[in-house]
Amino acid sequence: MKKQLFALLFALVPVTAMAAGGASVPYSMEPDLQDKSSLQNGMKLYVNYCMGCHSLEHQRFARAAEDLNIPQDLVEENLIFSPDLAFNDQMHIAMSEEDGEAWFGAPPPDLTLESRLRGTDWIYSYLLTFYKDPSTSTGVNNVVFDLVSMPNVLEPLQGVQEKVCAATDRPVEGAELDPLTGKYQSCETLQVTQPGAMEPAEFEDAVYDLTNFLAYVGEPSKLQAQSLGPKVLIFIFIFGVISYLLKREYWRDVH
Repeated sequence: MKKQLFALLFALVPVTAMAAGGASVPYSMEPDLQDKSSLQNGMKLYVNYCMGCHSLEHQRFARAAEDLNIPQDLVEENLIFSPDLAFNDQMHIAMSEEDGEAWFGAPPPDLTLESRLRGTDWIYSYLLTFYKDPSTSTGVNNVVFDLVSMPNVLEPLQGVQEKVCAATDRPVEGAELDPLTGKYQSCETLQVTQPGAMEPAEFEDAVYDLTNFLAYVGEPSKLQAQSLGPKVLIFIFIFGVISYLLKREYWRDVH
């Protein structure tokens, strides 16, 4: 018995470590797999801005269309751009791993299970915190992924975001003391200096939809499970009432 308890405790250690690791990201979001309009917009954004480099090899266009209530003709006309792909195919990309490694230093990863690997808070924060950094090869950097090799593909929507420096009397993390003024200079605040096609709040909603779609892709069966859950609970309740009445009928003569 003691050995089983120790095994259970050791099994829970990685779960605790993963939960603690996700607490450092600056933003959080709660996926809503019942919001079909959000998931539809997220799929559109993914195909238009992410699928040039990142595949979803464990997801099919047909499965996503069925789950998200998107007609087949709309998917074929607006979401399948390659003549080599069909409606029932997996969401592959044209880029080979060799080309990806030559262009970016490493082949862009498949993102089917990214939400389960890193969590939706990480993805949401990552997409929101690109900022201009002339010292990098792509001209951008990221708050949650330092020296990221991926360019900010959503910059046309968000605009150019930069770190803004501000003086403060109190020491904060990452701030440096200016000996001339006696104040601390903190350059960790992000601000859009060149607007994009979307307002900041609108862009945050778009990033939410994109992250929400990746949460769905990571576990498509969860969407079906959530829709079946209330029906199963209702069935269990009705079955419980019938079983109780049947038990009373069986034991009436005994008592």
